[in-house]
Amino acid sequence: MLQEFDLPPGSTIIGRSLDCHVTLEDPLVSRRHARIVVDHARARIEDMGSRNGVRVNGALIAEPVELRNDDRIRIGTQDFMFCAVDPVGRAHSRTTGQLRLCANCRLPYPREVLACPNCEATEQTDEDTLTGSGRSAPNAWTLQLMIDSLERALKLGRTVDAERIVRRATTQVEEQLAAGGSLDNEAVSALSLQAVAMTLASDDPAWAVWAIDVHGRTQTMPPVAVIERLSEVPPRHRPLLRGALDEFMARRETPAEPSPRALPGLPESPSVQSDDISLSRLRQLRRELGDPH
Repeated sequence: MLQEFDLPPGSTIIGRSLDCHVTLEDPLVSRRHARIVVDHARARIEDMGSRNGVRVNGALIAEPVELRNDDRIRIGTQDFMFCAVDPVGRAHSRTTGQLRLCANCRLPYPREVLACPNCEATEQTDEDTLTGSGRSAPNAWTLQLMIDSLERALKLGRTVDAERIVRRATTQVEEQLAAGGSLDNEAVSALSLQAVAMTLASDDPAWAVWAIDVHGRTQTMPPVAVIERLSEVPPRHRPLLRGALDEFMARRETPAEPSPRALPGLPESPSVQSDDISLSRLRQLRRELGDPH
């Protein structure tokens, strides 16, 4: 759902502080991040010296910028659409709306917009196609935003913020699994990659162990990129990784229903080939980690 904020004449401060007119609980948002000034039926936005900047229609701004109808504003991981509303018709405007997801960049945007404001793609993916379940779909784009936010925080070296985000993201995944909801495999892989990066940044092996475990519980194969990052985990944490990998392989090797590729005459699909490569690399990594005892 979308939330609408009125912009009264004068200044509207946006930031993380509770003193702001619009407060955003986002670790990539500064306490006083941006200001929108409305005067004489015009509005302009300016960066208030934030650490991560303000983007208007994808461009980072250095000076105050006048806003036009349908301009897209990005502050931290939050996206806003600026709308010039006729005061006469204001009473009939809606304060909520529906989001759809861009099939190209997978960011949410208002359903009524014809093209993605982020990448201008017109191919659209409704939320329920990300999870295969209408019940868990509303959380799909939220998880993707958290993964993007986590990646940025790690790149900026903001370990404390990154740890807060990874806790929220992994908690959401755990809640969906506990509720029996399905998860998008790509999202699981993206989050597991950032979880291993969290271990490398914080020296806390729990995140790398979680990354292995979540693939085991969702019956998905970690991509090679995740396995390569696991190989970078310091040697002192390797006994924990070896234990997690042993459990993953035990789940993987449990007899299951025959797969279509076992039938004569059926070629292996690219996804099956990719899984075979990952499985081979996992076995190699387990040998490299040695005996935990």
